[in-house]
Amino acid sequence: QVQLVESGGGLVQPGGSLRLSCAASGFTFRSYAMSWYRQAPGKERDLVASIGIEGSTTNYADSVKDRFTISRDNNKNTIYLQMNSLKPEDTAVYYCNARDVLFTYVFWGQGTQVTVSA
Repeated sequence: QVQLVESGGGLVQPGGSLRLSCAASGFTFRSYAMSWYRQAPGKERDLVASIGIEGSTTNYADSVKDRFTISRDNNKNTIYLQMNSLKPEDTAVYYCNARDVLFTYVFWGQGTQVTVSA
């Protein structure tokens, strides 16, 4: 059974840090590009960061570059999102996404809540 399980969300003060994790199982993790998306209340789900199959290629939304870092550990079938200098605007549900190179399969996790508030 395919599973993407996010963890690490919570309440943090502005300027603080969080590290999100996404544990993958049920598919060939090494053959999938991975991404983090987020969705704030009343907003569409937007791409935050993506990482290639090997991990050497990364892309970030302009709003988070220089603050967030995406990484993957192919031995643990896990991706991470290190979030630093968090702002209230970062408040959202963060979702893990997996896709194969031909877009034959696209998988989503259930999401983890991140709230940035004083």
